[in-house]
Amino acid sequence: MVVEIKKVGVIGAGQMGSGIAHVSALAGYEVGLHDISQERIESGLATITGNLNRQASKGQITQEQSRAALALIKAAPQLDDLAEFDLVIESASENEQVKRKIFSQLCPSLKPEAILATNTSSISITRLAASTDRPERFIGIHFMNPVPIMELVELVRGIATEDETFETSKAFVARVGKTVAVAEDFPAFMVNRILLPMINEAIYTLYEGVGSVEAIDTAMRLGANHPMGPLQLADFIGLDTCLSIMQVLYEGLADSKYRPCPLLVKYVEAGWLGRKTQRGFYDYRGETPVPTR
Repeated sequence: MVVEIKKVGVIGAGQMGSGIAHVSALAGYEVGLHDISQERIESGLATITGNLNRQASKGQITQEQSRAALALIKAAPQLDDLAEFDLVIESASENEQVKRKIFSQLCPSLKPEAILATNTSSISITRLAASTDRPERFIGIHFMNPVPIMELVELVRGIATEDETFETSKAFVARVGKTVAVAEDFPAFMVNRILLPMINEAIYTLYEGVGSVEAIDTAMRLGANHPMGPLQLADFIGLDTCLSIMQVLYEGLADSKYRPCPLLVKYVEAGWLGRKTQRGFYDYRGETPVPTR
């Protein structure tokens, strides 16, 4: 049985959350966007406005569709503002304690039939569900970055997720124009289970002096036909997120092949997290990105 979703709440107005709000509104859902401050919400709304305008200028959507989508997105400064929403998707930072805290504050406000989802890219759905008052109505809906462009969504059931929750979530993903890949609830699911160890190995290749940043990225772009090199991609994802996912893999699967590269740890400790801090494996402060090693 599929339950009709009319109102979608999004917690987190950053890159992922704003993207989820964007595609949800384009699909005709009423959207409530929440973050820890009004400034962050306004920043997210500005990002959505810019991305919708860009799509309209390229002819991917009409100006009317852009205006209609923006009109459907409202700020939700308090978690209580999401009380009457049918589906709420958490898209906060990839930190289990942060997510658990959000759920503990949110659940008392939600109506009993509401579905609660997480956009986690690596953390156990079963474990997160157990921290809520509705494990049967909890699911992983993992969008890819950037959300308006990437076609895939990983749908991940926890051990307690009911069929109705799964089918309703699957219908939601189809309505926002994405393709579902169903993943089992293992650390990092499918995409990041494959992708992040490759990125981590690229960082080891740099760490061991096998090649420079530029050489490694050029080799994978031209030798493996990847659209961007693994170090450039790591900067795009965020090195803190890359490290978090590798730590989940390393701890969850107890296999040394997933050990995070010490150089990745060092960059994160330095606060060099990639594009969002203007420095990572590349320095983005000038007109052209320059390798930092």
